[in-house]
Amino acid sequence: MRIEDYALIGDMHTAALVGRDGSIDWLCLPRFDSGACFAALLGGRRAGRWSLAPAWAGPPAARRYQDGTLILETAWDTPEGSVRVLDFMPPRGQAPDVMRIVEGVRGRVEMRMEMILRFDYGNVVPWVRHGDGTLAAMAGPNATWLRSPVPLDHDDHTHRTTASFTVAPGDRVPFVLTWRESWLGAPDPADPVDSLAVTERAWRDWVGRCRYEGEYGEAVRTSLLVLKALTYAPTGGLVAAATTSLPERLGGSRNWDYRYCWLRDASFTLDALISSGYETEATAWRDWLLRTVAGDPADLQIMYTIEGARRIPEWTLGWLPGYEGSRPVRVGNAASRQFQLDVYGEVIDCLHRAREAGLPPEDQAWDLQRALMEYLEGAWRKPDNGLWEVRGPRRDFTHSKILAWVAADRMVSAVERQGLDGPADRWRALREEIHREVCARGYDPGRNTFTQFFGSKGLDAALLLIPRLGFLPLDDPRVRGTVDAVRRELADDGFVRRYLPEADDVDRLSGGDGMFVACSFWLADALALLGRTEESRALFGRLLGLRNDVGLLSEEYDVRAGRQTGNFPQAYSHVAIVNTATALAGGSDPT
Repeated sequence: MRIEDYALIGDMHTAALVGRDGSIDWLCLPRFDSGACFAALLGGRRAGRWSLAPAWAGPPAARRYQDGTLILETAWDTPEGSVRVLDFMPPRGQAPDVMRIVEGVRGRVEMRMEMILRFDYGNVVPWVRHGDGTLAAMAGPNATWLRSPVPLDHDDHTHRTTASFTVAPGDRVPFVLTWRESWLGAPDPADPVDSLAVTERAWRDWVGRCRYEGEYGEAVRTSLLVLKALTYAPTGGLVAAATTSLPERLGGSRNWDYRYCWLRDASFTLDALISSGYETEATAWRDWLLRTVAGDPADLQIMYTIEGARRIPEWTLGWLPGYEGSRPVRVGNAASRQFQLDVYGEVIDCLHRAREAGLPPEDQAWDLQRALMEYLEGAWRKPDNGLWEVRGPRRDFTHSKILAWVAADRMVSAVERQGLDGPADRWRALREEIHREVCARGYDPGRNTFTQFFGSKGLDAALLLIPRLGFLPLDDPRVRGTVDAVRRELADDGFVRRYLPEADDVDRLSGGDGMFVACSFWLADALALLGRTEESRALFGRLLGLRNDVGLLSEEYDVRAGRQTGNFPQAYSHVAIVNTATALAGGSDPT
């Protein structure tokens, strides 16, 4: 299936992707970054899946999320009648549960269930046994239990578990899959009907706190539900996506693991949560950030695990063919060891915005900001790998230098406006020095645009953030010139690439990528801040049209193929929806 044929369910510890055909093709247990037990998304049926659908192979199902929840309702109309399946993961109790409830609506519909369970991304076939109406599977540290009132049949030769049954109007047939560490034994079984009510109430209570009241309410609330689902509840860390190795370009090699937390997302995420009324979640994200980056500022990484750990080694899974043949399939992310200058500005800006927004104070925040700033004062001239984690040579990326300016600017503001203690004169002088350097070396006067890195001819979509960051006044002709240049040279029918990989030999990876969804929203933001509201609204509406039938967006979009690409659903894309909707409602502050 296409990437957009999937929907997300989750319990704020992990998440599953459910296809329009009723198959769960991706699930990592017990956490986002654990090994997958269903990996058909990247390896076909043999890598594991859980299918539940009518035996009649008819047209694609209709589906929706029940209002204000991530409870997925998939409905089929067959010649014999109608049926629907409710898929959800209840709030985490003793162990993670994936629950599927088949409901008869009209007539009598024959159903088929097939589960192919494979631990370690399809690499490990478990040992399976029956007992007391339960099917138990075990291999190494992993154990699962499948419970249902219908008979379950397991074929030891094909290693498949199947069931066939018929539902009539009013029938409810549940299936519950539970995971636990193998040495702990089976947890107490959860009641699926009670769990459905608890899950519905939890999601609706949460989304009911949303403060956004503009015209894009449906898109904002769906995006906030996605962000909540991608948050690891024990720590407050937000993963970039629920998947690994979905390709930026179909058949290509730009396939990365996004089940980690990026510092580049810090201030964007904080803005989205605060503007929507979720101060508790914003505080949890701020506190995750404080715990995670504590230590030597010179060792600051661009990403961390959901727990805040630093080591994220990268390796490939050679036994998986990849999504539509897109190899390699990667686990881990070697970019974690890159040097990205912009993350210092991101962290300082995030902590500054948290304080400005009135989040509960945290004494160590200012001490951390000062430590980061002290390091940055001596390091801001260093070339880096840039926001987009290019795997070519390090450069003096213009956006990175602008974020160094942001760091100095926010530190000065903290002293002047918030009464904190620090050498404001020194930081003010540094702010002016960085500003002069960027304007002299990162700006092309012939084209009236800032460039990707000092001395380059290429452009970078990150330059669209200049209006938001306050680096120049909104009426400065260089701001408008840069926005127009990016729109002219990096956009295709309004959809924006991050950069051109072939320009200035900036990126030494083969193949290109698609249109980066978040960057396209940044263009809408920039147009709104520049007063070009109608253009911004038109573009925003077209971008919202890229969402799938249940409102989800991946990382990128292939304009020519008309398909979503990249990891899915992408937190950055959904953060951008919230922030652009807020900007169009007049609720954003560029500084």
